[in-house]
Amino acid sequence: MPIINLKTLIKSFKYAIKGIRYTFRHEQNFRIQSFIALVVVIFMFVFEISRGEAVILFLLILLVLVLELINTTLEKVVDILKPRIHHYVEVIKDLMAAMVFLASLGSLIIGILIFWPYIFS
Repeated sequence: MPIINLKTLIKSFKYAIKGIRYTFRHEQNFRIQSFIALVVVIFMFVFEISRGEAVILFLLILLVLVLELINTTLEKVVDILKPRIHHYVEVIKDLMAAMVFLASLGSLIIGILIFWPYIFS
């Protein structure tokens, strides 16, 4: 048996892309965050930021997008449970939204701190 089954690996990638595509189509916030990520990547090349700063920005982009994927996933799960756990559904959704919001806000502040010297010097 091979260590890596190429057929299974390709299938896994297809499922992952399908999940990203679903989230992009159905979640406005994911589309907005993806657009902002694209703008940030373009700015990274325009301003020729350092490698360390680029790594930080890529990690922040991934953090926000992954948290949004987790948020979407948990929202779907919670929606299934809605009839049984009605009050906590709203609380859980608010907490998940807060999680993504804080990550986005923190990323925005760090992005401003990184790009400020490049833009205003």
